[in-house]
Amino acid sequence: MDSNDSLNAFHKRHLLTSFKYVDDLLADVEAILFHTASKSPFPKYRGSLTPVQMKVVQDYIARIRAQMIHVLKSRGISPPEPQFRVIHSIKVNLEFADIAFDECRPAALRGYGDVPPSLIPELNGLVQEMKSLVRKLSIYVSQDQDLQARLQRLDRTGDEIELLKILERIIKERGLVEFRTTLSTILDRLESNGFQIAVFGRVSSGKSSLLNHIVEIDVLPVGVNPITAVPTRIVHGPQARLRVAYIDQKVEMLEIARLPEFVSEEFNPGNAKHVTRITVELPSRRLQDGVIFVDTPGLGSLATAGAAETMAYLPQCDLGVVLVDAGSTLTQEDLSTVQSLYEAAIPAFVLVSKADLLVPEDRARSVQYIAALINTQLGVKVPVHAISTRGADACLLDRWFAAEIQPLYERHQDLAQQSLRRKIGALREVVEAALNVRLEITGKGPMKDAEHLRKADAQLRKATGKFEEVNTWSLRASGEVRSLGWFGLTRAALDIAQQWTAKKVNATDPKKILLRNLEGIASEGANQIFERVQALARELSEALSTCASALGAQSAPREEDLTAAVQELPRLDPGPIEVTLRRNLFALFGKRFVKWRIEAKLRDQVGPAVDQAFERYGRMLESWSRRTLTELHRQFDAHADGYRAQIERMTGAGVAGPEEAASIRHDLDLIARVHSGQPVSSRVANE
Repeated sequence: MDSNDSLNAFHKRHLLTSFKYVDDLLADVEAILFHTASKSPFPKYRGSLTPVQMKVVQDYIARIRAQMIHVLKSRGISPPEPQFRVIHSIKVNLEFADIAFDECRPAALRGYGDVPPSLIPELNGLVQEMKSLVRKLSIYVSQDQDLQARLQRLDRTGDEIELLKILERIIKERGLVEFRTTLSTILDRLESNGFQIAVFGRVSSGKSSLLNHIVEIDVLPVGVNPITAVPTRIVHGPQARLRVAYIDQKVEMLEIARLPEFVSEEFNPGNAKHVTRITVELPSRRLQDGVIFVDTPGLGSLATAGAAETMAYLPQCDLGVVLVDAGSTLTQEDLSTVQSLYEAAIPAFVLVSKADLLVPEDRARSVQYIAALINTQLGVKVPVHAISTRGADACLLDRWFAAEIQPLYERHQDLAQQSLRRKIGALREVVEAALNVRLEITGKGPMKDAEHLRKADAQLRKATGKFEEVNTWSLRASGEVRSLGWFGLTRAALDIAQQWTAKKVNATDPKKILLRNLEGIASEGANQIFERVQALARELSEALSTCASALGAQSAPREEDLTAAVQELPRLDPGPIEVTLRRNLFALFGKRFVKWRIEAKLRDQVGPAVDQAFERYGRMLESWSRRTLTELHRQFDAHADGYRAQIERMTGAGVAGPEEAASIRHDLDLIARVHSGQPVSSRVANE
């Protein structure tokens, strides 16, 4: 082409900018088409186009764009590459949506006038409910979203794929979005073919030490607080290296020594680096291709998001190992972890870690006690073993590994398939339950009292809003407990003075009086928190029962199922305290003076130690409150999410008519036939 017929750089830039502007306008037209066809509660445009008109408009848009590309290429102009990742852009928008919902809290609304106190719980619940949905959507878009395409890729895997196809269609057509994450998790497991052994336990229970001993390399940092990041996977590899994946899909291969940069609160506070997956590859003789060990963030820490992340990961593993510190005892949190594993159809071991702290007789008693308690509380028989990673007692861990884990290596593929079938079976059961509830409600005829449903929904929302209220109150109350040491000394001094001035011959030892008063003061503060959290558990149970009744369902948890999570209230540990008071020095003075002098001596002798004890106790109560409320929230949401979805479907579209009822029965029959091994044609499966 002659140079006189060519566009210069400025011409090309203007042409490209103009075409890009036109493309933005066309995108706005597409948005208008999408908006008019959507079910937005805030419609922006009046009128609509017929399906034929919409198709013609879309065809013209495609034609204009194709012609623009042709013109640009003919002039040697290359369109720019995309600037932003789709998933990243969606997640950014969802973060703004999360902030917008935060601005709907009662505290934010006070700038527009006082909010009626009776509406504060419901408004808080509304915000929590919407933020929870946004968070779940954010998690979902981070996953592979084309579940149907993944199912087609996995068609060769086995008969269970046919059942998954049917479940995927039902979940999509019936709007059962609450089950999509579970379905995606199962597909992840289908594609990986690995057998995942996950280690769970409270902070400092010895998870990292156990895994370091198993792989015979000190690779996991010990003694650091876990962060809110994802669990750390340990796999076999030809050389030691670290693979870190980020939210923007970038993956880095790093030296193993850099692992603490991503798994410690010091270097990655609150997962500020946006890590989504951490994999440690090691050439350990105790690792084998296909077997994956997973170190999960510790439960029970102040970083409650880490505990939530661990519980969210739990359904993905194939075998759970729950560590219980020998220096502690079995807590409700440990029981909940074991229960969650079994509810997700995952077998488990319980290991009593740090068994070197116990003599052999005490080890045996501890193992028997824990096994019996789990059986009594949960009704399941879980294998319990005592293990250690220290000195000669490390042989306990080696024996357990050789007897229970090593034999799994040869059968890991079969075991992975068995685990997968259990997970699919669990999904089948909850989908069937959702369909049966829908049928049960449909069988009652047209909904005569929609207001009853709306009240039940509002009660759910108010109960959700109570979480923030109780959490704020508990944290404030825990803070007040930290400063109660002075009051305990004052009350103890008065108690001692009353006994001495009354001239009781057998007056109680001052140290015992002091400890009794300190424990009494601590118990008063702690019991207020306990009662407030337990009252919340009862209110949550009542809200779930009311909602289940309004829906005509029988799936609500019993009150004791929720109140059982409110246990194991910590006790004050004042530590070693020595008090030296001579009664005869105060014999001639009145009670007020005696009390003043005793209090002064107590402050001088044990004041700092008592203040530190209450400071520690306040932090323990704060941790207990966060941990217990997190567990309550998890149990509540497990039922409430399904109820909300059901109410939304019913109030949005009314009760299913005869045709939909027949369709639901067809789906239930189809699931039953595939589950029983009866052949089903692809045409029938997709109907």
